[in-house]
Amino acid sequence: MTGKLDEAALRVILRDPGARFHRPRDVLDAPGLSHDQRLLILKQWERDARALAVAEEEGMAGGEESLLGRVRRAIAALGGDGEEQSVAAVTKHGGN
Repeated sequence: MTGKLDEAALRVILRDPGARFHRPRDVLDAPGLSHDQRLLILKQWERDARALAVAEEEGMAGGEESLLGRVRRAIAALGGDGEEQSVAAVTKHGGN
């Protein structure tokens, strides 16, 4: 992938970041993404992981337990949104 990702391709990725990237950290290393695109993808993945964590808590089947933490670490590595919270301090609902 060269240059910045176009809007249509970005929308496809935002529907399911896990379909395009094996792990959140891969978003950081993907060529052709701007900083803002990387952050958008990771924030969407974070929302998806939070929803999954809530579903798992309610007894529904889901994915890996550590996905939310891995997404938060990737966002932090990217510089995130300026939050100084540790990964452990953030709940699955988005607060501390």
